[in-house]
Amino acid sequence: MNRSKQAGMDKKNIVVLLVGLALASVADAQPPKMKISRVGASFLFLFLILSGCETVEYTGRSQINLVSDAQEKQLGTDAYQDVLKKTPLSNRKDWQAQLQRVGQRISVAAAKPDYQWQFNVLQGKEVNAFCLPGGKVAFWEGIMPVVQDDNGIAVVMGHEVAHALARHGAERMSQAMGAQALGELLTIGVGSVKPELAEDFAKFYGLTTNVTVILPFGRAQESEADHIGLILMAKAGYDPSAAVTFWERMSKVQQGGKTPEYLSTHPSDETRIAQIKEWLPEAMTYYKKK
Repeated sequence: MNRSKQAGMDKKNIVVLLVGLALASVADAQPPKMKISRVGASFLFLFLILSGCETVEYTGRSQINLVSDAQEKQLGTDAYQDVLKKTPLSNRKDWQAQLQRVGQRISVAAAKPDYQWQFNVLQGKEVNAFCLPGGKVAFWEGIMPVVQDDNGIAVVMGHEVAHALARHGAERMSQAMGAQALGELLTIGVGSVKPELAEDFAKFYGLTTNVTVILPFGRAQESEADHIGLILMAKAGYDPSAAVTFWERMSKVQQGGKTPEYLSTHPSDETRIAQIKEWLPEAMTYYKKK
């Protein structure tokens, strides 16, 4: 993500990053290096710590967001339009109707009247789905046989909508800004003492920050989306216990060549299923079959 000395964000780059976050591929993407002054980095890092505090609904977790809600929604709209321009809609009218049907109920449970909801099935074999800020939802054709029914769609949609409600995309962008600013500060400090070590330190910082902070934080967000997603689908009248069987199916689909959990943005299938079973009693208190 590019940024000026005044910490203004380049809209095009953020839109690209936002799509990447929604598709859970940000772990493999490194933001471009930014050049900021020592004073600028210091003020930005201090601003990150002292401002932008919010609380995630349902879980009560505190978070820091430097991207405004309005800006995030606009970025979501722009990113969604970009996806629709590049990817044709599915010709399966039954799948489109099914996604709309489940989406209407999930959107009511989400209680976000300011969202401009959209639900579309896209052509493609990808076993994936996303919800961008502002309620822009898309499922690829490849995931539809895996979800199998309305309950399965509710599992996936609840999870993806939870990412938007918890403002995970904005939080990740804010985290990237803070990590970059801190890295600049530390590199400047090392360079002032041992100039020949500054470049090696910057590489070391990037690697260790990714493994010890960025990736674990990504897994925590995924788990939080699972947690909130169970509640959303239950409030919408879908049985949250369907999440266990869905993720068991997903585990079989994704067999072979799995990334170790500590190097992944997502918890392992075993961890995910175990956590869901722990959260089910809470989710069931919201469940009323419709």
